[in-house]
Amino acid sequence: MEFIELTVADGVATILLARPPVNALNFQMQAEIKQAAEECGQRDDVRAVVMYGGEKAFAAGADIKEMAGLTSAEMVERGAAIEESFSSVANIAKPVVAAITGYALGGGCELALCADIRIAADNVRMGQPEILLGIIPGGGGTQRLPRLVGPSVAKDLIYTGRIVDAQEALAIGLVNKLVPANEVYSTALAWAKQFANGPKVALAVAKEAIDRGIETSLEEGLEIEARYFAALFDTNDRAIGMTSFIAEGPGKAKFIGR
Repeated sequence: MEFIELTVADGVATILLARPPVNALNFQMQAEIKQAAEECGQRDDVRAVVMYGGEKAFAAGADIKEMAGLTSAEMVERGAAIEESFSSVANIAKPVVAAITGYALGGGCELALCADIRIAADNVRMGQPEILLGIIPGGGGTQRLPRLVGPSVAKDLIYTGRIVDAQEALAIGLVNKLVPANEVYSTALAWAKQFANGPKVALAVAKEAIDRGIETSLEEGLEIEARYFAALFDTNDRAIGMTSFIAEGPGKAKFIGR
């Protein structure tokens, strides 16, 4: 891969966006994000994932120069590829954290929305400014953003295209935590490392239950939860976890990921 660097250490994968100066998400980079995300999902030595844009910027959006000359028909094909790329990150069946510095705008913001949580620099700037180009978000922004911050707040951000600062991003729930810029990656890595020896199957099932449940009614969501809850009783980690709890108390189990 040319614009994505994937490294794995101690159970945690880092997907590094590497297209200076601001990680503009061109079509090749989008394809490489999908490749990296699918590899993270398949590898047994990866238990959690950090998505990071480096010290200067997470991603300042799509490569507008690359998109400017496309027709509607051409964008249908390209749009499907964008959706597949970003959804591949959302579909990693492991905990995923976005470590956000500098700017996360347009496609960069949409990519960050695909993570389970977002840890951002205290000077970060985020938003969906596509409306200022005469278009709307095309990488999931109209769908993932309202599910995270609520429809009214999402409409304000998408209608106006305005950029929010770090404090507002935290206040509206767009990010989970703010830290100094030079601590963003280390904080995200620490969050991810807590799952390196965790119950792999239970974590994957918890993620799927939440993600599927919010797309359904409460009644259907509770049925999903009940099925998954019962199914986990056939895992080795469930037996290990309960045996350890009875013998030693909580937090002492040594899970094997099965």
